[in-house]
Amino acid sequence: KLIAGESEGGAEVFRVDYFGSKASLAQSPQLYKQMAMSADMPGAFEVGPVFRAENSNTARHLCEFTGLDLEMPIRWHYDEVIQVIHETLSSIFLRLEEEHQEELTIIRKMYPSEAPKFPPSEPCVLHWDEAMELLRSNGEPREDIMADLSTNEEKLLGNLVREKYGSDLFFLDQYPSAVRPFYTMPSKEKPEFSNSYDVIFCGQEIGSGAQRCHDPELLEERCASLGVPTEPLQSYIESFRHGVPPHGGVGLGLERIVQLYLGLDNIRKASMFARDPTRLTP
Repeated sequence: KLIAGESEGGAEVFRVDYFGSKASLAQSPQLYKQMAMSADMPGAFEVGPVFRAENSNTARHLCEFTGLDLEMPIRWHYDEVIQVIHETLSSIFLRLEEEHQEELTIIRKMYPSEAPKFPPSEPCVLHWDEAMELLRSNGEPREDIMADLSTNEEKLLGNLVREKYGSDLFFLDQYPSAVRPFYTMPSKEKPEFSNSYDVIFCGQEIGSGAQRCHDPELLEERCASLGVPTEPLQSYIESFRHGVPPHGGVGLGLERIVQLYLGLDNIRKASMFARDPTRLTP
């Protein structure tokens, strides 16, 4: 969708002229699904195109992909959101195996893979401290344990979790606040960490989620600390001043889920008309 400003507060957006005004293609529906929460909706979800102006020519990145987004009120704890995400994904995966064996058999002859493993009811949740210890004890100590994970570290962690917990799907919880977007809620007990998580599937991130900052003053503090200008965000911040429940959500990438589920060697094979830094047609 077309928006004024940027949905993630970063520089990796496609900017367009909007009748003489500056606009961009949305990196996510993030701000708008949160504003839906301030309108007292019982939840919001969207399946739609997402645009990222990342000059990444890798087997797992696209400049346009299908985003699966949801946002929901929180009653007691943000792990309620993790539970909903887990139930949604596990339900999809189980139904795929039950109802589409013929198609899966054909694809798996070309791209060998097996049905992913995961606990059917309770999600597998790994906290940041445990993840750092797992990496350290397996010969991958990190110089900066508060830095974001590299692709290789994600893959190693995925293998270690599969060995230890028997799951290809897990949630890496309590990310350091400094590497998360401005709208992420810091942990009350340890503000250097946050109430946020990555969804890891088959050793790669397929999405990120969190409890959001629903307090406008705290939101402005987060923006200031991360150098995010608040002027383009005024309608978003103001919507919280009228009252909004604690809420959280997630944004998932459909093509990456398909790639990993089917064991494809390149994400472009999960998109009919892939868009990357070198392909704009057909």
